[in-house]
Amino acid sequence: MSVKKVNIINMSVCVTSMQTVLNNIRDWCKNSEGRYICVSNVHMCMEVFDFKDFREIVNNADLVVPDGKPLVWGQKLLGNSKAHQIRGQDLTFETCRLAEKENLSVGFYGASQETLDAMNIKLTSHYPKLNIVYSYSPPFRQLNKEEKKLLVDNLNNSGIDILFVGLGCPKQEKWMAEHKKCLKCVMLGVGAAFDFIAGNKKHAPKWMQSVGLEWLFRLLCEPTRLWKRYLKQNPRFVWYFIQQLLGKKFK
Repeated sequence: MSVKKVNIINMSVCVTSMQTVLNNIRDWCKNSEGRYICVSNVHMCMEVFDFKDFREIVNNADLVVPDGKPLVWGQKLLGNSKAHQIRGQDLTFETCRLAEKENLSVGFYGASQETLDAMNIKLTSHYPKLNIVYSYSPPFRQLNKEEKKLLVDNLNNSGIDILFVGLGCPKQEKWMAEHKKCLKCVMLGVGAAFDFIAGNKKHAPKWMQSVGLEWLFRLLCEPTRLWKRYLKQNPRFVWYFIQQLLGKKFK
């Protein structure tokens, strides 16, 4: 099922809905071939702007969905009134709901083992018949050649249909692009959704989510880790998007 794509600065973001994304995932799983979905926000948008190789990875994804509210506002300002926000955590839950209904197997790659265990408990409490066939916390280093081969073999032999990847941006997008041709599953780069589902991180209040201030809540919760990202990237995003609205083209 094809979807419309709109350039936000240099990142090609789909104008879509949750149901359309789920329909695509279901259809792709029938073909048993590698696909990957990027869950995008302002940080990813500016990484795409700054690094050409990363731009190719994201813009060549099978879907790029707008997790960040500013991206949805950007799509609407560019004339796409039907743009919808698709948050990584919501996409994870809804995909698991689909997997349970359609008897599709799922797996998780990334984060700590404690986080994976807590997340699996939470998800199976919501979806008791969810078939989790893979769960792996990789080491904080590059895998060697033998380890990479074993990883690919284990994933393919597990019969997995859907793999959630939680390595953070830009690492998870690079990982998915690298493994697209050798894995037979649909990969979703959902980043911090692992921690939110496991209960390691708090959710922003609904009113902050609705007005696009979820980033501020996260900054207040994790100032040491996030201050540089938000204080650097958010103003740059606004500046370059205004230029886009004024007709500037970016290479």
